[in-house]
Amino acid sequence: MDKKITIAIDGFSGCGKSTLAKDLARRLEYTYIDSGAMYRAVTYYVLKKGIDVNDSRLVEKALREINLKFAAKVSEGIFLNEQLLIGEIRSSRVNAHVSTVAAIETVRTHLVAQQQKIARSEGVIMDGRDIGTVVFPKAQLKLFITATLEERVRRRVKENISKSIPVSTHEIKKNLQHRDHIDTTRKISPLEQAVDAVLIDNTNLTRIEQLEMVLALVRCRTERKIEED
Repeated sequence: MDKKITIAIDGFSGCGKSTLAKDLARRLEYTYIDSGAMYRAVTYYVLKKGIDVNDSRLVEKALREINLKFAAKVSEGIFLNEQLLIGEIRSSRVNAHVSTVAAIETVRTHLVAQQQKIARSEGVIMDGRDIGTVVFPKAQLKLFITATLEERVRRRVKENISKSIPVSTHEIKKNLQHRDHIDTTRKISPLEQAVDAVLIDNTNLTRIEQLEMVLALVRCRTERKIEED
């Protein structure tokens, strides 16, 4: 497929959005932008500076000190003021506060502008909470990924065990429920399914099954774009 489209992936925490996005990027040779890593990096910086995440004024002030950049050959990390962050932004502490920071209007406005600037070329995949509704409202393919809470907890526990991160099933479930609440009820860019997004419940889908399903959708949307052009 020579013609490339823009793919927006939204959904709840723990649904495997980033895994799907990375798999697609590798198969299609598209550019992958990890919007979640950007919010996590801001949260990491704010916490490291001892700033109260509930004080939007101080968080907004901290944005002036933050410079984010993705490395072309580093798929898992992001540079924060020239420091490469990988595991640091996936810590339980960042997990507990990232939704609060992401709900701040100035943070979202600042990062959305950066995301749109990075993704001006075709052949881009981005996953997050408001990609299809705010960042890329004109994306040719929008996906909304979901799964049961029980399945999301199981996956997060498995992921943490594989990374030797201390596991508490109760805390993981509590964190996911907390993030779901903040993500869906915040006033600025809440998590919601775009009217033209394809809903995929991957509770009972394997990673390969989901990938093949989405690749078929990409082929259809690419052919449509060729016809429209």
